[in-house]
Amino acid sequence: MQSCFEGGKDNAAIPFWNSKREQHRIRHLAHDAGSMKAESLTGRLVTRKRLVSDGAWGTMLQARGLRPGECPELWCLTRRADVMDVARAYVAAGADMIKTNSFGANRFKLAFYGLSDRAGELSEAAAAISREAAGDRIVLGSMGPTGLILMMGDVPEADIYAAFREQAAGLMHGGADVCLVETMSAADEAALAVRAAREATDLEVACTFTFQRTQTGEHRTMMGLSPADAARAAVEAGAHVVGANCGQGMAEMAEIVAEMRTAVPGHPILVHANAGLPHNVNGVDVFPETPEIMAARVREVLRAGAVIVGGCCGTTPDHVSAMAKVVRAFEG
Repeated sequence: MQSCFEGGKDNAAIPFWNSKREQHRIRHLAHDAGSMKAESLTGRLVTRKRLVSDGAWGTMLQARGLRPGECPELWCLTRRADVMDVARAYVAAGADMIKTNSFGANRFKLAFYGLSDRAGELSEAAAAISREAAGDRIVLGSMGPTGLILMMGDVPEADIYAAFREQAAGLMHGGADVCLVETMSAADEAALAVRAAREATDLEVACTFTFQRTQTGEHRTMMGLSPADAARAAVEAGAHVVGANCGQGMAEMAEIVAEMRTAVPGHPILVHANAGLPHNVNGVDVFPETPEIMAARVREVLRAGAVIVGGCCGTTPDHVSAMAKVVRAFEG
């Protein structure tokens, strides 16, 4: 089996993705993505090789007063300055890209708050905030799952597709560079989201799944997808970038990345890891991994083949800053 690495020393070890053949593939993907507001994500990877993403948004907003049961996405209109502060904090921490406060801004999730008719408006507002904060950095338009299980047949596929299409269009109009379909567990929903984003916009699309380690030691999504199957499903639907987010922390990500790399060589892999598994302390979720602990595990994930590394739940600008130092050093 061909090695995923070329070179010997840690800082000189070059993932197979960076070979000439793989860079040619990425250039093709960048061209395929069409016209961008700024340099495309895959285009930037051709010159930078590895990039740093941002960290958690939900926990950052909670620290600013977001209450349980309150709609985070509505803060893009009612507490815009606080949302902007989160975006700017990640830029200051050294992130090459930042997400948007739009994870649940699809009509099905917003229905819980009586806001289903404002999905496009809130998605656009979220993207506009991050666009203003990002400058020339990449803006990842966050698109989370609907919370529905397609196989149950409660909602037609066409309605779910339309919801993702509506959200993706809003993110594009607000200034996002990439539609980030994230925290997926089912291949069918992920494929609908990716296709909707590709067909509603001219943006690149990234798709990440959430995995847990099973009792038999394998990584699977809640719906039973392996990392390899998840990556293939996303690519077949049209994703330019694949990866994993949330989960059990950075320590689990290297194995997941390696499986994805084997399944879809030539596609960049993105990791947004939690700061470990949370512990509930006096009713508050506390994430155990400090910036130093998390950063110490980044090199292994890069060596496995990830080219974009950032954080998910429980991570902060301090985590991103610590990870950025490792990524920059790894670049040599």
